[in-house]
Amino acid sequence: MKPRPADLAAVTVVDAMDAPGPQVWDDMTVEVALSVMDGARSMHLLVSDEDGRCTGLITRARLAAVRDSSADADRVRLRDVAGDPGPFPSSLATVAEAEHAMRYRRLKAVPVVDEHGCAVGVFTLPR
Repeated sequence: MKPRPADLAAVTVVDAMDAPGPQVWDDMTVEVALSVMDGARSMHLLVSDEDGRCTGLITRARLAAVRDSSADADRVRLRDVAGDPGPFPSSLATVAEAEHAMRYRRLKAVPVVDEHGCAVGVFTLPR
């Protein structure tokens, strides 16, 4: 995560976001998504629809909960277990705006999207 500048009102999330990391399609199964996470050594995946628009960010914990439930992880699609559906901060949003919205929605990380809804990064709250 990039360091946060002192004046958050003037800084956009692009200045403070992390690289997008692994991105997958929403029709991928939970089991395959966990394998992608393992291979990428990632704690989350950005999920996109068939048009390439970001539909969310899914965590390892959420996928593991589905796998450990009675559901068949080889058949459950990411679109069926997606987390927060947005809205997501745009690349033009300020850090202050994004942090306020994330705290209100109790999120630790969110995708940052461009004007077309495609993920350009991940913004996380400072620890």
